[in-house]
Amino acid sequence: MEHEIVHSLLPAIIIFVPIISGLLLFFLADRLYPYKEYICIGVTGLFFILVLSMYPAIKSGKILLGIFQYFSFPLSISFKVDQLTFFLGLFFSFVWFMAACYSPGYMSHEHKKERYYAFFLMAEGGCMGTIFAGDLLGLFLFFEFMALTTYVLIAHEENAVTMFAGAKYLYMTVGGGLAVFFGLLTMYYLTGSVTFARPGLITEPSTLATAAFIAFMIGFGLKAGLFPLHVWLPDAHPAAPSPVSAALSGVMLKTGIYGMIRVVFNVFNPDFIRTANWDLIMLVLAGITILLGSAMALLQDDLKRRLAYSSIAQIGYIVLGVFLLSQQGLTGGLYHLFTHAFMKGLLFLCAGAIIVQTGIRNISQMKGIGLKMPLTMVFFTIASVTMVGIPPFNGFISKWQLSIASLDAGQPIFVAILIVSSLLNAAYYFPIVITAFFPGEVAAHHGHDDAEDHGNSWQTTDTDVGHSSAIETNHSNGHHGGHQVYYGGRLGQEAPWHMVVPMGLLAIGCVIFALLPHNWPWELALMAARSLFSM
Repeated sequence: MEHEIVHSLLPAIIIFVPIISGLLLFFLADRLYPYKEYICIGVTGLFFILVLSMYPAIKSGKILLGIFQYFSFPLSISFKVDQLTFFLGLFFSFVWFMAACYSPGYMSHEHKKERYYAFFLMAEGGCMGTIFAGDLLGLFLFFEFMALTTYVLIAHEENAVTMFAGAKYLYMTVGGGLAVFFGLLTMYYLTGSVTFARPGLITEPSTLATAAFIAFMIGFGLKAGLFPLHVWLPDAHPAAPSPVSAALSGVMLKTGIYGMIRVVFNVFNPDFIRTANWDLIMLVLAGITILLGSAMALLQDDLKRRLAYSSIAQIGYIVLGVFLLSQQGLTGGLYHLFTHAFMKGLLFLCAGAIIVQTGIRNISQMKGIGLKMPLTMVFFTIASVTMVGIPPFNGFISKWQLSIASLDAGQPIFVAILIVSSLLNAAYYFPIVITAFFPGEVAAHHGHDDAEDHGNSWQTTDTDVGHSSAIETNHSNGHHGGHQVYYGGRLGQEAPWHMVVPMGLLAIGCVIFALLPHNWPWELALMAARSLFSM
């Protein structure tokens, strides 16, 4: 299928708007400090609008391309928006915008806010530059820029835990970037090109071709959190501020998936990968990632750490869709990519609201919290049901398509893996929801131990907001004692509106598209998959 190429500066302008804004906010911090929140929200909102403005051109089959000579370097850097990158850029920029709108409430008591907002904007530019790059050189440069700016966000708290998590992320991500660089050099040596202009640049099997594929999968798999390169992720998510965690899980991890898609369809081609049996290796890794992430999530008591392991499992779903090497599988994978961006972004924002309003991070201490923060926990419930894959939520659509694609590919084992993973999702999400809204009759029976929790210590945390709404009840039962907090149903500790609204919009996005006659994200995912298989 031939696409009309339209030369345009818009893709480059879009990318550099947040980068330049972030640099100005960082270096002119004294002058711009009073306006930092407005600048961040305004720039991310403008970014989303500019991406959305390209829809008519993309819908008509056009590709927006801008080429820039990179000084005296023998290669040029190009920026390209096609069906795939528009699909990713549109929904990623919306999630980033929601995280930006949420940030003022979360960061109100944090230090060095000007640095946070500056690097939050620059990280968005790096992430979107990775996606909109029209060649592997630009992808690599923005990939590394994204890694450096994200490190500052992960280590924002500057304590021992966050500095360790940030350093672990930085070293591993730089190592992954070097692996991508090796693949880039090998690709240029074998083909004389690093552009995404045509499919299957490497067509002849060789030792170097195999080495390039392995290097690409290490580099992009590490960024995505694919087993066994996922070890940085469970530390980075709990350490980062929750808006960053939402962007990290909902958006940044997907840049690794995007890199894999470009390797499959532009560096090599699906037939080449199938002949070399590389798809089987990646499918096995995807299956392990799904089960390992789900099983490890079940063991975590820290809410953000549980969400981090869940993100690892969900990445396995998308990798499965990519390496089934079929249009239906890729469509299901891309749709799950969109679904995961919304539902996991929402879950991390809910977790952040709980932490800010109550000081609680551990799931074992959240009994009855839905009575104190009903809107937040309703949104959490919607995201959880979407994650499990119950119809009519978006998660059901993507898992259905991945299951059908697995059967078409003669791989029924992955249907079983998807079912087991969904059961594990229910096992580690639904108990949080149930105990949040149905804490038992702890406060109603003085002197009775209807909700005994032997040997457990439940802590209260007084915060600046609504700390009086927790009712503390002591229980004793022979030689066993428990100290438990019950949230008695007062509504004074719900998150402020500027945190609730972004969560509400993401919650609507988790379900509304599946109920509409025309599922717009599904149509965009299908259009992107068709364009890749028709190259």
